[in-house]
Amino acid sequence: MEYRTLGRTGWKVSAISFGGWAIGGGWGPVQDEESIAALHTAVDQGVNFFDTADGYGGGRSEQLLAQLRNDRSETIHIATKIGRRSNPHTPESYNRDNLTAYVDHCLQNLETQALDLVQLHCPPTDVYYMPEVFDTMDELVAQGKIRYYGVSVEKVEEALKAITYPNVATVQIIFNMFRHRPAELFFGQALQQQVGVLARVPLASGLLTGKMTPGTTFAENDHRSYNREGQRFDRGETFSGVPYEVGLEAVEQLEVLCPPDMTMVQFALRWILMFDAVTCAIPGAKRPSQAEENAAAADLPPLSSETMARVREIYDTQIREHVHHYW
Repeated sequence: MEYRTLGRTGWKVSAISFGGWAIGGGWGPVQDEESIAALHTAVDQGVNFFDTADGYGGGRSEQLLAQLRNDRSETIHIATKIGRRSNPHTPESYNRDNLTAYVDHCLQNLETQALDLVQLHCPPTDVYYMPEVFDTMDELVAQGKIRYYGVSVEKVEEALKAITYPNVATVQIIFNMFRHRPAELFFGQALQQQVGVLARVPLASGLLTGKMTPGTTFAENDHRSYNREGQRFDRGETFSGVPYEVGLEAVEQLEVLCPPDMTMVQFALRWILMFDAVTCAIPGAKRPSQAEENAAAADLPPLSSETMARVREIYDTQIREHVHHYW
């Protein structure tokens, strides 16, 4: 496993981490026993950074991670996210009382005295223009309830605004073979300011696994069946905002470029790690085999400049028009 420094935290975290959305729900059926097995497999493979949220399964994902940390002796960093539980989810909901209550709830779920990293969970854009929100996060650090805080964003513009606040330690942003825009300006700024970058949705909701077909179906409680047009949350969260059929065609072209010693999953993850600004990619896993396959990507050789150029060409000709100027 490769380890990279997470911004100004000084933590050395695994370049492939573990995203906890799927084990909480929202991706079809999931069994806690299998989820715990996947988490342990990830640690066995050297993963020491786990990302979750208070809204994943109503806190179930956090509770499973608490169980993992209680069961293991290794140092495990857990990042969680807050804010999406507000109903309605408005800028005004990001107030001191709510943020404090959400943090207290996470402390209970994760069975800890201080949260490692708390991220605002894709708040409305207006929140980034509300300094009082970040003042509250500073207060929570001063109170000892959280060690560091960051943001999870939908748009590059939100990421750039967020890092104007001096104590934002990390930015979580969608970055994958179908979403190149963060590398154009934001990555350089993040490096300059020593902000950790967490690449989320690294497999474009499974599209980049190469395992989907026009006939693939999804469970009723899977966001890939009910959020393709953004019915429940930002449509960029589902298949990275790429129309399903367009994505399938692009994946066929990418598969031709996949090195023989990599699976398509590992190719997609290794591509992300080619960018120095990225601290880690955070793929999800519901089964031990998925966790093992994901983690192995960190130990694979770098991709050639020719391969990187071809991936960019496929993005420019097939994907760019669908996503580039939206996020």
